[in-house]
Amino acid sequence: MSEASYIVIVSETEIVNHRPEGTVERVAWADLKAVLIETNDSGPWGTDLWWILLGRGLESGCVFPGGATGEQDVLERLQHLPGFDNEAVIKAMGSTHHQRFLCWQAKEE
Repeated sequence: MSEASYIVIVSETEIVNHRPEGTVERVAWADLKAVLIETNDSGPWGTDLWWILLGRGLESGCVFPGGATGEQDVLERLQHLPGFDNEAVIKAMGSTHHQRFLCWQAKEE
């Protein structure tokens, strides 16, 4: 299954991920709690980078691979979050190991 078969759509209110098998995941911007990138050593034959967007509730969040359709739109919007760590994204893009990179975390209320 190709990474591009994941369709991620960014709107003013939420991010919606349409997985290839038909599952739809979503997280409202207001509920976004953390943004992580998880890498592994399966590339170039496997999917070696995954975006993890955690929401505040059990049903709130998205997980999609690097190379997903709409990934660039998501990244551009995420970069507007206060304190978003572009260095973590750069490190993740170059990683060939099993690692998690915290790119952003909401301030505790």
